[in-house]
Amino acid sequence: MDFPDFFAEAPTIALRDPLAVFLGASQSGTMIYSYADAVKLAGHSCPTVAGTYLMVRRGLAHLYGDEPPERGGIEVYLRDPREHGTTGVIAAIATLITGAAPETGFGGIGPHHRFTRRNLLHFDMPIDGLLALRRADSGRGAVLDLNTACVPPAAEMQTVFPRVITDQADAHEQARFAALWQARVQDMLINHSNDPELIQLHEWEIAA
Repeated sequence: MDFPDFFAEAPTIALRDPLAVFLGASQSGTMIYSYADAVKLAGHSCPTVAGTYLMVRRGLAHLYGDEPPERGGIEVYLRDPREHGTTGVIAAIATLITGAAPETGFGGIGPHHRFTRRNLLHFDMPIDGLLALRRADSGRGAVLDLNTACVPPAAEMQTVFPRVITDQADAHEQARFAALWQARVQDMLINHSNDPELIQLHEWEIAA
């Protein structure tokens, strides 16, 4: 696909999915997700998509350290109701990577519902951040928040953006807007992927 080149430079996220091993989709169960995968799911690239991708990445690294995160073994908690703002986008990206799903998710195999993904995604939760991740095996959790203010848009956006959203922009201005929009996403993914000011995390004491 004709994605911007920086998509391929963004960090990837590797997990192990036991269900993939059980059903023979993969011998190792290794699943590697890229930013392009998130964009394909969302249908667009924006600070919310990039920020969610980076939040999940940092949360998994914090909870699992050097061991591969277990896809399907992670619960996701979202602060806002499912219909609020960009919550649906955040939830979709989190589900893609972690496998955590709401009541519509895979119900599992056999009488003990092995590998279930159902009811692992929760909305409207009392957390101090956009989302939280919790390991189902240990109960350890992390709360994450996104501070996009530390990666601001270009000053030129103040002129271009109002014209684009009111259908006053010509083709040149539209192209310039798109370039500036993706430049900010690139800055987040390439220059600030490990920035603790952009992706804020604290241990979720109540989860244990």
